[in-house]
Amino acid sequence: MSTALTGTRPLLKVSLRQDARHIAPWVAGISALSASSILAYAWIFPDASDREQLARTLGVNPALALIFGPARDLTTADGFNSWRAGMLGAFFAALMAILIVVRNSRAQEDSGQAELVASGVLARGTRLAVAVLMASTASVALGVVCFAVTLACGGGASATLILSATFTASGLMFTGVAAIAAQLGSDAHAASSIAIGTLGVCYVARGYVDSSDPDSDATWLTPLGWLSQTRPGTEDNPWPLLLALVLAIALVAIAFVLQQHRDFAQGMLSQRPGPARAGLAGSVWGLALRLNVGALATWLIAFVALGFVFGNLATSVGDVAADSPALADIVASGGGAGVDLTSAFITTILQIIAIVAAITGVQVAQRIYGEEVAHRVEPLLAGSLRRTTFLTSHVTIALVGSAIAMLVAGTTLALVASTRDDTVAFRDVVAQAAVTVPGVWALVALALAFVGAAPTRRLVGWLGVVATFGLTLLGPTFKLPDWALDISPLRHVPDVTADSPDWAGLTGLGVVVGALLAVGFAGFRRRDVA
Repeated sequence: MSTALTGTRPLLKVSLRQDARHIAPWVAGISALSASSILAYAWIFPDASDREQLARTLGVNPALALIFGPARDLTTADGFNSWRAGMLGAFFAALMAILIVVRNSRAQEDSGQAELVASGVLARGTRLAVAVLMASTASVALGVVCFAVTLACGGGASATLILSATFTASGLMFTGVAAIAAQLGSDAHAASSIAIGTLGVCYVARGYVDSSDPDSDATWLTPLGWLSQTRPGTEDNPWPLLLALVLAIALVAIAFVLQQHRDFAQGMLSQRPGPARAGLAGSVWGLALRLNVGALATWLIAFVALGFVFGNLATSVGDVAADSPALADIVASGGGAGVDLTSAFITTILQIIAIVAAITGVQVAQRIYGEEVAHRVEPLLAGSLRRTTFLTSHVTIALVGSAIAMLVAGTTLALVASTRDDTVAFRDVVAQAAVTVPGVWALVALALAFVGAAPTRRLVGWLGVVATFGLTLLGPTFKLPDWALDISPLRHVPDVTADSPDWAGLTGLGVVVGALLAVGFAGFRRRDVA
């Protein structure tokens, strides 16, 4: 082995053993997403007529194309799997790779572990090489496991192979992105933000193209667009995967070059020195804001962009429906014949935005426990600061931040849509965004309840977001019973444009939010810190 990578083999062996418990759930979850698509398709759509109806409805819905990509063939199990699991699986594979690389490179530098390891016989580039190899190994393992499991569940060999390979390719590409971000960011948090932000931009850009014209050449402008051109279940085209592999190799090579020009535990984008005085961080309320202001500012910029993109898309739904009347049926389902299609579509878009806004609040909630395990909370509580006051400061940031994010995106969407289409009322869209906020708060409060009372089970907060996503967007399609659909808090949000809006749902959401926050506060007062 080259002296430039001395020590890679033993360090890789130890790191894989230690990180396996973090990697295995990602591989299992993404594989289950693909396999469950094959099983669910045969169970829920057993007849040819059911499958034809599915293709006529979901296949032309641009709101779903934003998330899942274009539905090219929903009359076969492999085509359905490609649509339901393709882009989501690629997104989560990329996220998995980003977290692995940052966790095993910059995060170790921040914690001091890297300095301890470097005291042994270790070359300068070894730790980055190990992080890249770990993410690459996880991506390849994901492809192999997903192929085997999905094939065993009845997936076609060729389509399943191509689909699984897109997951691997996505992981490899964003391994390179994360490796570069680890050299640029001032710390692990900054590196993660850069890499995940890049992934988010690529995903939204791909979604916008797929929603407006999936066959446009613009789909080649984003790496995730390349993966959609493999078209598993229809054409099974492997050549875009080669382009993804070339990009991954190029990005990793750039990362190694950058690493040679940065100082240990420092990023190429230097962190600004802190102020001489405490300023905003002089109180517990200001400290809570200071800890989260960077992430919140980034999210708000993203929500302005989402509002702009969705506002442009909402005004084009009428043109799409003119070519496919089935779209009106699926978007306005449950609203009766008099439902305005654009209004119903905007409501659906606001539900998607609400799920993203909930992520903002859940992230703030999870930061509370992150501060605990970093031993920065106990010194604060050792003085006169009460636990309730400390938790309230973070709860306020989580709830207000997610509400502002929802309103910013809704207002931007309303401004763009009302400017482009006279039939869209600015006030109605903003009002609909406002009444959706309690639904967002219910998801944030769920995360706060577990962080406060049972932090070892704080993953439930993220599971609540994922479950709401599935129930809201796919629950009606999968013909789930009403009691199951009612689990989603967004189902209880009233339609402000209806003749008689059902405001009782907001009362119920308020009760749920209050109860969950009470559980979180009660648990935090009684449990040990960290």
